[in-house]
Amino acid sequence: MATPGIFVTGTGTEVGKTVVAAVLAQTLARESRRVAVFKPAVTGLEEEGEKDHELLRRAAGSDQSDEQIAPYRYDPPASPHLAAALAGEEIDPERLRSAASDAAAGADFLVCEGVGGLMVPLAGRVPPYLVLDLASELGYPLVVVASPGLGTINHTLLTIAAARTAGLEVALVVLTPWPGEPSAIEDSNRETIAELGAVRVELLPQIDLADPSGWPALSL
Repeated sequence: MATPGIFVTGTGTEVGKTVVAAVLAQTLARESRRVAVFKPAVTGLEEEGEKDHELLRRAAGSDQSDEQIAPYRYDPPASPHLAAALAGEEIDPERLRSAASDAAAGADFLVCEGVGGLMVPLAGRVPPYLVLDLASELGYPLVVVASPGLGTINHTLLTIAAARTAGLEVALVVLTPWPGEPSAIEDSNRETIAELGAVRVELLPQIDLADPSGWPALSL
């Protein structure tokens, strides 16, 4: 797509992808750019609290509708292919590509956020259509979000390897929430991922999602 963008993925679920995507969107918006946001599917609507697409819209200062940001939205907190099946439907890759293109139209920058990790199926057909497939088709550089603690070296380097094998650029790894007083393990993890992954590593501390004025900048 002609509009510049980034694709935010993670080493798994609940590692802070939406938070990082939101901080990136706000950072870009603060630079007076028109930022659009996109997420192929949102699950867990039945749970309380602000939903991923709502946070992304707020961070970007966007007026996009729920449908424009996340064309598929489901109640149960499940993998998108299962949530879709439970709703009696299947996620259509062409609809995702079209929705992402529409979201980018008229914007200066598009922030995409994946679902789970790269190997998560969006459509469970044979062969399955993975988050990795969508990221490859959109062609944007990746931001990989990971936790800073024990086990993150393996998870992060595997994600980087999968992305590069698919021909994708990994622009950045973000470790979050980065503690105020990191342990020796956390410091070593940061250094090891940067060295073995040959990638830039940034750190994002715990932030108050209700107070965007206090969010730090996160530059690409």
